[in-house]
Amino acid sequence: MYGFEALTFNIHSGYLEAIVRGHRSGLLTAADYNNLCQCETLDDIKMHLSATEYGPYLQNAFPLHTTTIVEKCTVKLVDEFNHMLCQATEPLSTFLEYIRYGHMIDNVVLIVTGTLHERDVQELLEKCHPLGMFDSIASLAVAQNMRELYRLVLVDTPLAPYFSECITSEDLDDMNIEIMRNTLYKAYLEDFYRFCQKLGGATAEIIIGTELTRDDRRKLYSNFGLLYPYGHEELAICEDIDQVRGVMEKYPPYQSIFSKLSYGESQMLDKAFYEEEVKRLCLSFEQQFHYGVFFSYIRLREQEIRNLMWISECVSQNQKTRVHDSVVFIF
Repeated sequence: MYGFEALTFNIHSGYLEAIVRGHRSGLLTAADYNNLCQCETLDDIKMHLSATEYGPYLQNAFPLHTTTIVEKCTVKLVDEFNHMLCQATEPLSTFLEYIRYGHMIDNVVLIVTGTLHERDVQELLEKCHPLGMFDSIASLAVAQNMRELYRLVLVDTPLAPYFSECITSEDLDDMNIEIMRNTLYKAYLEDFYRFCQKLGGATAEIIIGTELTRDDRRKLYSNFGLLYPYGHEELAICEDIDQVRGVMEKYPPYQSIFSKLSYGESQMLDKAFYEEEVKRLCLSFEQQFHYGVFFSYIRLREQEIRNLMWISECVSQNQKTRVHDSVVFIF
């Protein structure tokens, strides 16, 4: 415990911490995943999930597709998040808003990229994550360059301060959009990091591939973390996965991740990082009187939805042999 947090934390945030720890107990267990992986049809998956907290949300899920299951499970996550946000007071309410910003960035990129490829705006809006929606998001489709994107739409959103390094008159193309995404994420993560540092205590402790030139790559790395600054310098000059592995194995927390991969293998890297993230997220619940549990719960629930999407896709496409390839067990 740090300072005197335990003396005052429960006055404003004790109720919501109890709520989020209760939600955590409703996450699917290894036994649930083992049963889900044995399912033969999507109806079997729905039947098993009906005995979990997803039951009421899947009750009227028709027609039954993978997208339907993912959509209904996401609605549950959004309902829980909105309930906590409505009950929260400062600074927890601001902390929860920061969790939304990543989804807002993803939605902006989705709309702009889809418009570039002449996709229907309404179709794109349906694919946006509910936690990242904002009032003027549909207007993103009219922007021709990043300057217009900022002036017409994003200036009135929480993302506006992060756009200072993105504003150019260059037309939006796939490369510029990807650079924009990474630049926005860098600014967002650094801002979130500073906010958590300002909160201090346990919260501060717990929450902490493109054709670009090496200089461009360096600009996209955040100015904090275990790899900052020397690891970032080495990563900027890497040309393939084995060179990245050589850099990362110098840092013990990452060494254990890369030890699971064969040389030249990059397909399973995402899963290895997800597994490490889940382990750290679960550990955050071992301490009390901090906001990290709210961040951890949202990320764990999002991982659970990714697991359900993968299992449902494998079942619907009759690829049962691959069902365990991308499932990350939470407990």
